[in-house]
Amino acid sequence: MTDTILSAADSTRIAAAVGAAEAHAQGEIVTVIARASDSYADIALAWSAAVAGLALLALTLAPRFYLDLVDGALGLWAHRWTPREVLGLALGVASVKFAAMWLIQHWHRLRLLLVPGPIKAARVRARARIAFRLAAQGRTQGETGVVIYLSMAERRAEIVADATIAAKVAPEVWGDAMHAMLDHFRESRVADGVVAGVAAVGLVLAEHFPRDSKPANELPDGPIEL
Repeated sequence: MTDTILSAADSTRIAAAVGAAEAHAQGEIVTVIARASDSYADIALAWSAAVAGLALLALTLAPRFYLDLVDGALGLWAHRWTPREVLGLALGVASVKFAAMWLIQHWHRLRLLLVPGPIKAARVRARARIAFRLAAQGRTQGETGVVIYLSMAERRAEIVADATIAAKVAPEVWGDAMHAMLDHFRESRVADGVVAGVAAVGLVLAEHFPRDSKPANELPDGPIEL
């Protein structure tokens, strides 16, 4: 059984915060929490290929130096390397370097450290939009759904709003909500961060889409874990 990210008490707190925020606004807030937004296997593959390529480049630039090292390690004297042996050595070195780099990147923390920031940001944003399409887009009568998406591994968050909200609220307006969340996330207070983000999003929705009727509660209030 996979451990949950949030405790039952934390989920209840978040659901209550969503209900409170929606009570004052014509909007539906959905919170989605993912362990990671991508495996980054393609980046790990790229790093492995780059390390193997560097090993081949070094062998190409200083062949005599490396061949002498091999001769010394194997106890060879006055050995004449044939083209086949040189190619075999190059293939072996490249394969070992590739495999070693691939294996050490199975340590997920190291793999994430080797992923450039812009790539992580783009993958989190893309996964947030997928979560929005599945959890909120077109699921409310007035197209007033908002997804607050948190990716734990990357320590990044995204807020994606439905068409009606996006037409009135510029993306930068969500900045306060993002800061409210990230300040807590950096200290591993996940539930506190989500609650703070929900409250901040609720204030924006209440300002632009004040509640004028009894809440319909078209989407679940509890957090979704991926």
